[in-house]
Amino acid sequence: MRILALIKRIFQQILRDKRTLALMMVAPLFILTLMHFLFNSTSPDPKIGVINGSTAFIQQLQDKAIHVKQYDEVKNIKKTIVADDLDGILKIDGSRYQLTVSNSDPTAAKGLEMKIQQIIAAETAKTQAANGAAFMEKVQKAVPALPAKMEQIQPPKVETAYVYGNKDTTFFDILGPILVGFFVFFFVFLISGIALLRERTTGTLDRLLATPVQRRDIVFGYLSGYGLFAIIQTVIVVFYAVKVLGIVLAGSLWNVILINLILALVALSLGILLSAFANSEFQMMQFIPIVVIPQVFFAGILPVDGMPNWLQVIAKFMPMYYGGDALKAIMYNGLGLGDIRSDILILLGFAVFFIVLNVFALKKYRKI
Repeated sequence: MRILALIKRIFQQILRDKRTLALMMVAPLFILTLMHFLFNSTSPDPKIGVINGSTAFIQQLQDKAIHVKQYDEVKNIKKTIVADDLDGILKIDGSRYQLTVSNSDPTAAKGLEMKIQQIIAAETAKTQAANGAAFMEKVQKAVPALPAKMEQIQPPKVETAYVYGNKDTTFFDILGPILVGFFVFFFVFLISGIALLRERTTGTLDRLLATPVQRRDIVFGYLSGYGLFAIIQTVIVVFYAVKVLGIVLAGSLWNVILINLILALVALSLGILLSAFANSEFQMMQFIPIVVIPQVFFAGILPVDGMPNWLQVIAKFMPMYYGGDALKAIMYNGLGLGDIRSDILILLGFAVFFIVLNVFALKKYRKI
């Protein structure tokens, strides 16, 4: 009977909490649907530039679903790859092949190298077959003296260079910078939200709101107080990732810290905002599958360009989309702050937007 009474109480408690009940049913379906579309999206076809390529060779590249842009001459190959948003440039000089790949996605870069090597091998085999036919014709016409010797063609060697990284670069070198930003975002969001929630449940926030202090002063006070701990946490995470775990760092460490601090500010203001709509730690945790988990999918771990158009639109409303892009640009590509100013400005815009919403969210508590 005691067990039945306990079960009955739990059922009544959950049924009274409509939001918890809805999230228990809807959140898994939401995440599964999102993952279904994300992992079933196709990667965009590679796009390369070709210098001095024959018509037949270009056609073989296109048959392999490779978009080709032809060049007569390129002065700076690496700059052209970046400027024209190419996956690589192949320069053909007789039997010499020089391939320079962007390597912004090591997995895709290795696939592109393999495709090109297969095409070059096929071209070599065709040439060898043509030489074999010519050799047989020569033998048939030759006088029965010394046998003719067939010329052997050595398969050409492809010289490969990289704009970013090197031949030993792995997918984790891309994943590492994104994960650093995501963990900063996740833990700052969670800790700040739960901390402010406790301020409300213990009555501290109500007592503050009963004083003449303005709502914006309360918001900035909480942001500053929790922000100091967020700064400490961010610095520890970044230094540990770079110095201890050895995550790739091609740019400035201080720029990495700056981007992560801006991400922490966004997470802090968002966590405080959503805590205004939660009545317990359990309800605060319910925001994670709806607000936090989708962030990691749009942060650059999966290629956004290959997603359906409606998912690409959703990605633009995710702070981690810009944070992941900025961290990857600094840590992997070695770019500076000037190259990612748009990402920084949008992240700061998110922070300002959430801070303003926080001021308005406190209205319902001041009326108590």
